[in-house]
Amino acid sequence: MAALLRLVSKQRRTQVALLVTPRSVLRRHSRLIAWKWTYPSRRPGRPPKPETLRQLVVRPARENPGRGYRRIHGELVGPRRDIAASTVRSILKEAGIDPSPQRSDRSWSVFLKAQATAIVATDLFHIDTVFMRRWFVLFFIEHGTLRVHIAGITRHPTGPWVTQQARNYLMDLGDHAQSTRFLILDRGTYFTDSFDAVFQAIGVQVLPTLPQVPRMNSTPNAGSDPAAARPPTAP
Repeated sequence: MAALLRLVSKQRRTQVALLVTPRSVLRRHSRLIAWKWTYPSRRPGRPPKPETLRQLVVRPARENPGRGYRRIHGELVGPRRDIAASTVRSILKEAGIDPSPQRSDRSWSVFLKAQATAIVATDLFHIDTVFMRRWFVLFFIEHGTLRVHIAGITRHPTGPWVTQQARNYLMDLGDHAQSTRFLILDRGTYFTDSFDAVFQAIGVQVLPTLPQVPRMNSTPNAGSDPAAARPPTAP
């Protein structure tokens, strides 16, 4: 209709009874022009990465959240020598994965969750009797089950006493002690080298927490409150 109206003079157009409004005619005319001069478009930029390459990059990043794009690029240099570090970074960004994860605070939480069944933490808490006498309780807590083992109680915790209680604790565990791989403790003076040697003798790695970082001694199932990981106090 728009094409035919171009053959009619402006004076005759005012005398023609149109079935549509002039605005509709103009709109259809603009579409007709756009259709005539529209060519098949090509996607700008480089061609998309092969799906196999994308899987090689995304899979290790999801299985190991602590790895950055440079670490993944180094692992792919052997089988894929033609891939650049920037390509690995762009693939991770397109997949919604942080190319450079923050390891300072996230790697520890990932470690606690991944190794929960093999982690045991130890510490002392105190209780006050009705006569205001303070007693110190040495305990061990399994991260996987949150089971608390009371190792001993004393009014004056010392290095030799804590070390002996550690030996007794391992004797009570028996063969179950072989499943422990990591022991988390703070930097208390009663945790001496002799105490560490008791666990290192059975292949347990002792991991002291950083100064003034109580969250490092919290359990992975205790939520965001570090106090949730503390053992119940005696009445």
